[in-house]
Amino acid sequence: MAAVCAASSVSRPAVASRPRTASAAAIRCSAAEQPAAAAAALAAPALGRRSLLGAGLALGAAAAAQPTLPAQANRPLSAEWEVVDLPIDKDVLLLDVAFTGTDPNHGFLLGSRQTLLETFDGGKTWEPRTVDAARDEGFNFRFNSISFNGDEGWIVGKPAILLHTTDGGKSWERMPLSAKLPGAPVLVTALDGPGCAEMTTDQGAIYVTSNGAMNWTAAVQETVDATLNRVISSGISGASYYEGSFSNVSRNADGDYVAVSSRGNFFMTWTAGQTYWRPHNRPSTRRLQNMGYTPDNKIWLTCKGGDVYYVDASGEGAFAPAKINSRGFGILDIKFVDDKLGYACGGSGSLFKTEDGGQSWKRERAADTLAANLYELLFTPAGLGFVLGNDGVLLRRIVQA
Repeated sequence: MAAVCAASSVSRPAVASRPRTASAAAIRCSAAEQPAAAAAALAAPALGRRSLLGAGLALGAAAAAQPTLPAQANRPLSAEWEVVDLPIDKDVLLLDVAFTGTDPNHGFLLGSRQTLLETFDGGKTWEPRTVDAARDEGFNFRFNSISFNGDEGWIVGKPAILLHTTDGGKSWERMPLSAKLPGAPVLVTALDGPGCAEMTTDQGAIYVTSNGAMNWTAAVQETVDATLNRVISSGISGASYYEGSFSNVSRNADGDYVAVSSRGNFFMTWTAGQTYWRPHNRPSTRRLQNMGYTPDNKIWLTCKGGDVYYVDASGEGAFAPAKINSRGFGILDIKFVDDKLGYACGGSGSLFKTEDGGQSWKRERAADTLAANLYELLFTPAGLGFVLGNDGVLLRRIVQA
């Protein structure tokens, strides 16, 4: 993806992070190699639906603009951040940002109520776009995740929908997904190579394609439900039957994942090549809110009340607390620009900056004036940065010369 340069995160009040590449373990994308359950979910039913959709779903979408709200000038918040005026209703939930690999200033912002906005100036201004196929079934889709490799891009959403472009978003094609897909797609990662992508659901299913979504291979051979039922007596506090869903999912550049359980009482990790997710105990009695990866490939995790911890990538080591005065507001996301510079955001306009790799944090006091919870950060290799917040709040990092 041409978007973010730290870990990919799905924190929906969980983008990718570093440039997204294929998993370290090579996965061949052939339906014949899928386990029976995965093949049933993504092979024959998907092809049947594709034939029904036909050429009518080869879209000429992104060019048609919705009626726009009155535009206003962006408002400077501090020396580093400005508040971007967006042509959307305030009740739209912003969910992800991605930029194409061919133009660092050309990107898309998406969210609930089928929201899709496009920019050509690095996110200073945005214009609404529509995707006709997203309206064919009468659903009000929530676009969860977007990712680009060059001009090839992918969007996933809920109810289950997969959109694909090969021309930088000038047109989008609706790709078929089976009704038996386990869970709703919450994260998509454009991998290196034409037609290559990885899709993750909120029930821990991970599928990979190398031929433009015609066939998929299951990367995880056991469902999260099956894993929890198998390890119920292994000492994982809070794990119980039928809790196989995630509230947040994050992916690093190597294709490894960390995810927070829907109740926030334990977390799970997965490394490319493993057959199932591995559950872990949380470091305190406080509810987990989000998790992701640091530049040195450790895991960061945040708990209710504003606590931040670090642990090694296995999730099994000792948890080290970070120095952050959160004032009791929950920290909802952390992302890094490079090995030293990073930002954290959270409730009631909480915005923090670190210049020592996350060991200590300083509050951006100007953000305290925002009447919004800030829940996701995204940074691009070109130096662009964004913060997503409720009530349609978008902060843009002002790139310093």
